[in-house]
Amino acid sequence: MLKLVKTSSRKAGLPPGSPVFIGERVTEKFGLDMVDYDAENLSLSTPVRLDEFRLLKETPSNTWIRVHGLHDAEAVDRFCLEFGLHPLTIEDILHTGQRPKIDHYEEYLFLVINLINYDDAAREMSMEQISFVLGSNYLLTFHEKDDDIFDDVLARLETNKGRIRKLGTDYLLYSLLDRVVDNFFSVLEKIGEEVEDLEEELIAAPSPETLQAIHSLKREMILLRKSVWPLREVIHGLQRDETTFMGESTRVYLKDLYDHTIQVLDTVETFRDIISGMIDIYLSSVSNRMNEIIKVLTIFAVIFIPLTFITSLYGMNFNTGASPFNMPELNWYFGYPFALLLMAGTLLSMLVYFKKKQWF
Repeated sequence: MLKLVKTSSRKAGLPPGSPVFIGERVTEKFGLDMVDYDAENLSLSTPVRLDEFRLLKETPSNTWIRVHGLHDAEAVDRFCLEFGLHPLTIEDILHTGQRPKIDHYEEYLFLVINLINYDDAAREMSMEQISFVLGSNYLLTFHEKDDDIFDDVLARLETNKGRIRKLGTDYLLYSLLDRVVDNFFSVLEKIGEEVEDLEEELIAAPSPETLQAIHSLKREMILLRKSVWPLREVIHGLQRDETTFMGESTRVYLKDLYDHTIQVLDTVETFRDIISGMIDIYLSSVSNRMNEIIKVLTIFAVIFIPLTFITSLYGMNFNTGASPFNMPELNWYFGYPFALLLMAGTLLSMLVYFKKKQWF
């Protein structure tokens, strides 16, 4: 089942800033890779010594370091301390249940966002936290697992496509956030297909499995809204940031990204309304079906009431020899066919009456 809240009981009693991993282990080992680039050159490497990172702040080039495997809290803590990150920042990086936010520090900006992944085979979503640390000439990204969400951005860096190599790490941050927002659109497109399939199923043949699927979609919409709503605040905060980390040339793109985030949020709200309506439609459909069943059973019951009366009446078997008023029909030559015809006539007349009233 999709978990909306990640427990943090392991931090109970610890002082603020304690480097404790909170979440589920989703990769085998800790790892990182580094991209160092400027307008003319680019190099990819995997540093093995932590002291190599200290020199990065002093180089004129831009550096992007991707870290994955947050379950290794000790390795993440050592790496972050080499960059001089605040203990509270390290704590938030390791706590994978953080609400998307932006924090301002003297030497860097810290961002937390949620990436939504969609499994086509299982037709379900999962959430991954990604943290960003933006410095004057470096960008650090922290991932729960070694995924390929930013591979297309890396490809743009390698091929020197567009302006990404000509601008600083603030534009790189924008490019990564733009990729995350684009991923929301992809997820919503697949959710839309699920919604259409469920609508057809609701009309054709609703079942308990249909209600379960609607409930699952409703939880997914809660997760999406929980991720997108604060992301809008994060991007708006970057627009209004007065530090030197975000250049004026990048703020223009952030405004466009903010508009895309609003569009995602509007789509999420639309789907939420549709899914809520689907629950009402399901309940109405089940109720109507039950009413149809009850109507059929009631018609059968009403039909057999007079038939039961007739058979009960002639089943009393009063002795006709004791009195001429004691059911003389019992001695008729055609008494039995008469009773059958009486019941058939009663049945037929009732069916004609029900049909005239359009009760079936």
